[in-house]
Amino acid sequence: MITEPKLSRFNQYVLSKFQIYNSIFITLPFDNIGDTGVLLPLFKQVCEAGLAKGKDPKQILSYFFEKYDDNPTEEERINLMFRFIQYIERQVVLFDAVEDAAFPVVNNMDGIGTLRSTKEIAFERNKKEALQQYLEDFKVRVVLTAHPTQFYPGSVLGIITDLTSAIEKNDLTGIKKLLAQLGKTPFLKDDKPTPLDEAISLTWFLENVFYYSVSNIYQYIKNNIYENKEIDNEIISIGFWPGGDRDGNPYVTTEITLQVANRLRNAALRNYYRDIRRLKRRLTFKNVEPIVIEIEIKLYQSFTNPYQEPLISLEELSNKLAGIRKLIIEKHQSLYLPELDDLIYKVRLFGYHFAALDIRQDSRIHNQILHSIAEARPGLLPENYFKLSSPERIQVLEKVSGDLEPNSFADELTKNTLGSVKAIRQIQEMNGEKGSNRYIISNNQSALNVYEVFALFRLTGYGQELPIDIVPLFETINDLTNAETVMTELYNSPGYKKHLKLRGNKQVVMLGFSDGTKDGGYLKANWAIYLAKERLTEISRKNNIKIIFFDGRGGPPARGGGKTHQFYASLGPDIESEEIQLTVQGQTISSNFGTIDSSQYNLEQLISSGISNQILEGSKNRLNPEEKILLNDLADLSYRAYEDFKNNPKFLPYLENVSTLNYYSKTNIGSRPSKRGKSSELVFTDLRAIPFVGSWSQLKQNVPGFYGVGTALKKYEDNGRFDELIALYNNSKFFRSLIENSMMAMKKSNFDLTRYMKDDPDYGDFWQLIYDEFMTAKRLTLKLANHRELMENYPEGKASVEIRESIVLPLLTIQQNALMRLNELRGEQNKNEKLIEVYETIVTRSLFGNINASRNSA
Repeated sequence: MITEPKLSRFNQYVLSKFQIYNSIFITLPFDNIGDTGVLLPLFKQVCEAGLAKGKDPKQILSYFFEKYDDNPTEEERINLMFRFIQYIERQVVLFDAVEDAAFPVVNNMDGIGTLRSTKEIAFERNKKEALQQYLEDFKVRVVLTAHPTQFYPGSVLGIITDLTSAIEKNDLTGIKKLLAQLGKTPFLKDDKPTPLDEAISLTWFLENVFYYSVSNIYQYIKNNIYENKEIDNEIISIGFWPGGDRDGNPYVTTEITLQVANRLRNAALRNYYRDIRRLKRRLTFKNVEPIVIEIEIKLYQSFTNPYQEPLISLEELSNKLAGIRKLIIEKHQSLYLPELDDLIYKVRLFGYHFAALDIRQDSRIHNQILHSIAEARPGLLPENYFKLSSPERIQVLEKVSGDLEPNSFADELTKNTLGSVKAIRQIQEMNGEKGSNRYIISNNQSALNVYEVFALFRLTGYGQELPIDIVPLFETINDLTNAETVMTELYNSPGYKKHLKLRGNKQVVMLGFSDGTKDGGYLKANWAIYLAKERLTEISRKNNIKIIFFDGRGGPPARGGGKTHQFYASLGPDIESEEIQLTVQGQTISSNFGTIDSSQYNLEQLISSGISNQILEGSKNRLNPEEKILLNDLADLSYRAYEDFKNNPKFLPYLENVSTLNYYSKTNIGSRPSKRGKSSELVFTDLRAIPFVGSWSQLKQNVPGFYGVGTALKKYEDNGRFDELIALYNNSKFFRSLIENSMMAMKKSNFDLTRYMKDDPDYGDFWQLIYDEFMTAKRLTLKLANHRELMENYPEGKASVEIRESIVLPLLTIQQNALMRLNELRGEQNKNEKLIEVYETIVTRSLFGNINASRNSA
């Protein structure tokens, strides 16, 4: 029984073990410089002491080389810096593996937020029937995306898995071998991954993690909450974006989409085959064994011929398993029934699709495609179509039809966009309707944007009944504010109303936290999304539409991450929450869903957050009018401060010349280009949220997670109204979750690293502006929470952040030194292009390592 405090367990099972294994790791001679492992701890001490004394990274490196390396040449310095980076990258992997191995010990798997705890609370409060009724409809949908916030090569992922297992067993010999292997295994990719590479990488998590964790949860709910009664609800489903997300990614073609769908089906078949082979060793009974063998043979032949139709259909597989179940109950005393039921549940949950492949594209592209169609196929649209008003265009698009062949168009963009639309039908025929049944529209600004997609389906051979949900994505502050108007117009449109009726009167709406924060700042974005959800819930209920919110979240708080389950537990009854849908990506996948234990724990936390919000807390989480006025004012104050910050003439030059923004495209961790537009000049609207937020993270300034928060809070302090905010913090889970996530972003900031910039003639004032806002936000959030330190109420999370930040501090110091040297080299009259290229590589390599280290951001 676990009795020690969580922090004690963390220190014992994570910190102590990491120190032990790290001491072994740094003695391994896996490079050509035998003393690298000895020098790295010394360098780390010099970095910590130097930054504390106000020295800049260049001075720190110079001091270190003078004291410990006998004044080496620049080439020797560069060589050692690369070796340090190599070691630090692998220290991060080691810490990941130690944390993963300790996860079920550090995190009480039956504690607060788990299904067992939630069930016991509900039953104690006589809410058993309410809980059962709620779970008949409630769903969690986790959508895996390949957005580039972490992308280990497959070989490294395999080492992490094996290392985690060896650490769990305290297998010292195995650990030493794996650490040696890790030291010799390349982390860098010579080429960018293709969308198919990304899909294959994420399919690993489906096969090895979700396949088991989702089934475990389903069985627990069936056995313990429904007391072995059947549940007509899968409760958890997995979505998938690699291969379907075409927004800004020209490398996602129709062929890639179909290949990914085949991969997903093949992975499901392979897993079913493995399970049926295990069952064959147990179900050796009369009249049962032949059926098991028949299933085994057909599954094997199906997954070894992935481009042919499976030799056993999903319906046949389900029926045969049901027949076996009946036989062993009636004839064989239910022997091995739980093991059989496990496979039956998995087949029900994952079907032949394994994960539902979403298709996504930008609204502006759809408009381009209609122009292309009108030009190439006169008569399909009226000649004056593009001169019509939006309502008039909608009337036209409601009635269009056709059966356009994508390959008949010369333009690649038109060919692939129409191909994606056509591919959905093919995927549904092979993998079932769940295989791909959503089309997401990025940058959705109007009802017309939805109808443009509606028309593309009608023009490519689909009939009146579209087997697809059309999902508008609202991201910017203006789009979020306008979302109510857009959806009202759609709900009142006869054609769309008919479509919704055929789809069960359900409407999915996606809301973008990442781009919302980039556009409006942290507080404003989160509050704008809250208000949009509240208004959309109200108009949907009036129209008898069940609205489902799909949240586009990233890992760090600045992109909607942080303590996500607390956010969902705080929303109250005025926001529809029958389903929780969210994207997970990069480090969030590996940190929250990287092992069966962590996946099960975090999925249970999401399910429990919905139960808590709707069943256990109910109206307690509803914001009263006074609280809404306060939040609205705070959001507006924060927004004005953030807008002034964005409009500062130094804003874009600072990002371009001081941060690592320009190096993101060189990391080869994602298939998608790092910006949307083709302009050679940096344009804010072209910036993707990931490199934008990531560049601030590399600087350890984390601006998108706190900027404007300090200004907003200070206004209330200056006006003698801070007690109102303290009351809001204590009474509102929603506001508290926002502040705590902002505190996490600030905890991962370190202005000592860039303090040298305050004296820069070009950017000194701008750096000071950021630092002053940080200090104000830090002081006032601590005052608000009555804390002495950031993340004080999450001691084990705080400890994890501190260790990771400590590991990468030498790497970031090297990165800043390289950026300083690049400024010097580029300013020289006779530029040394070769040396410039070397230091650019140092920046990129150190950026890659720090990205992978940031996984505990959610």
